[in-house]
Amino acid sequence: MKMMDVRSDTVTVPTEEMRKAMAECPVGDDVYGDDPTVNELERTAAEILGKEAALFFPSGTQCNQAAIMSWTNRGNEIIVSDMAHIYEHEVGAVAVLSGANMRTLHFKDGIPDCGQIERAIRGEDIHCPETALICLENALANGRAVPVENMRQIYEMAGRHGIPVHMDGARCFNAAVALKVDVKEITQYVDSVSCCLSKGLCAPIGSVLAGKKELIAKARKNRKLLGGGMRQAGVLAAPGLIAIREMPKRLHFDHENARYLAEGLNKIPGIHCEKDAVQINMVFFRIDREEEIRKGLPSWLLQRGIKTNPEDGGLFRMVTNAGVEREDIDVILELLKEYLA
Repeated sequence: MKMMDVRSDTVTVPTEEMRKAMAECPVGDDVYGDDPTVNELERTAAEILGKEAALFFPSGTQCNQAAIMSWTNRGNEIIVSDMAHIYEHEVGAVAVLSGANMRTLHFKDGIPDCGQIERAIRGEDIHCPETALICLENALANGRAVPVENMRQIYEMAGRHGIPVHMDGARCFNAAVALKVDVKEITQYVDSVSCCLSKGLCAPIGSVLAGKKELIAKARKNRKLLGGGMRQAGVLAAPGLIAIREMPKRLHFDHENARYLAEGLNKIPGIHCEKDAVQINMVFFRIDREEEIRKGLPSWLLQRGIKTNPEDGGLFRMVTNAGVEREDIDVILELLKEYLA
């Protein structure tokens, strides 16, 4: 039985080309800076993301946290959305590692509002922490892409206040595809950006942080402090190179499959999916059935070869990815019809 996995796009596996590159790439000691494959990945990532320099990390959380550590001092405050990955799903690391306060804002549909952010910037007051960083995300965890104009407004406002902007761009290539722009059109409006190579881009591990050379030098030291100094890391960077160079070209398939899934879900009695919210490869939907039925769905699907997450906050989420074909979606839809009939 084929197992289909729609829990996330983190479940993607490396391509055969990636596996071959891992076996054949030249390596060195990256802590000494002499792994040629890592160096090539970092140069390539900086160029593609439109920044001076880049740094390879084993994980997106470590990447974001090293960036925040490099931008802030203890007792500073960062402004962040209340649904951001940095706030919701990074284990409170900002408090532990940077000693910074997170000021959370709630935005309609998660789309950051420049005016709200500006009003949240602290003034010169002995009682208040200093606003040191604004953290954005694109694409958002709710599957929406933040328009470039929003990014521009926030970046220019932050510049007037002398505050840098960091973007958690774990799915920045998905955002670029959804907005029909080159990724540089988005990243030009942030001072640093993290980018995940192991989600829809199919690398087995890794993220990159890109920004000015001075920031990356600080982040390199903070990466070492966090235990992220790696040795012959070229075997991990090699698939990352293929991921960032080649795999954004196929992301539109995942987006098309997500829209196809959303359309199919809305044809099933008892399921509601907001199609306008399906902008990348994430599909959120509600099932109007008793709690017992909703709770039983993931295990029922698993017995039939479908891996999916349980309901969270009243919503189910399915994520299309490189391992999910159009015919797989048809199977999922038929099984959901059967379960709810």
